[in-house]
Amino acid sequence: MKKYLSVKNISSIAVLGALSAVLMLFDFPIAVAPNFYKLDLGDLPALIGAFALGPVPAFFIQIVKIVIKLLLKPTSTAFVGEIAAFIFSTVLCVSAALVYQLDKTRKGAIKAMVIGSIAMVIAACLGNYLFIIPAYVNMFHLPLEKIVAMGNAIFAAVTDKFTFVLFCVMPFNLIKAVIVDILTFVLYKRISPLLK
Repeated sequence: MKKYLSVKNISSIAVLGALSAVLMLFDFPIAVAPNFYKLDLGDLPALIGAFALGPVPAFFIQIVKIVIKLLLKPTSTAFVGEIAAFIFSTVLCVSAALVYQLDKTRKGAIKAMVIGSIAMVIAACLGNYLFIIPAYVNMFHLPLEKIVAMGNAIFAAVTDKFTFVLFCVMPFNLIKAVIVDILTFVLYKRISPLLK
């Protein structure tokens, strides 16, 4: 633990967390999900940091990211969105970092990103089904039928909570993971020397 939290690593965690938080502010909807699902690139610096520094710093980058994001832009989701972002991003970055630690090659990085992305998509599907959608229903008095109708307006196959998760949540998170993975693959070798 001590080696992960050296002075150099702490400063890298702070910088990467702050950069991730700023990138979170630039979010936008994509066509596969209702507008309250917004894509951002906040996981890009976090995943680069996960590869360069390891799984423990990756976890702390996520904490810094969420804290700074909340300081810059207060929650509009009663913390539901921030909790979800923290959990799903942590699953992506920490699992990818753990796999990459075993094989620090280009092939190992690809494998790590694929495994991390699959883990994140599974976590996002389960999290939305069990926590996020019920939280929106209860906290914002948004009927489940209305959420399903928003999904049905995009994909006719969406008829209930399960199909909403299957056809809206899963592709949304898969698209986000693929974009972050590709950008990480392109940028990591250029940026990692600065972190090391």
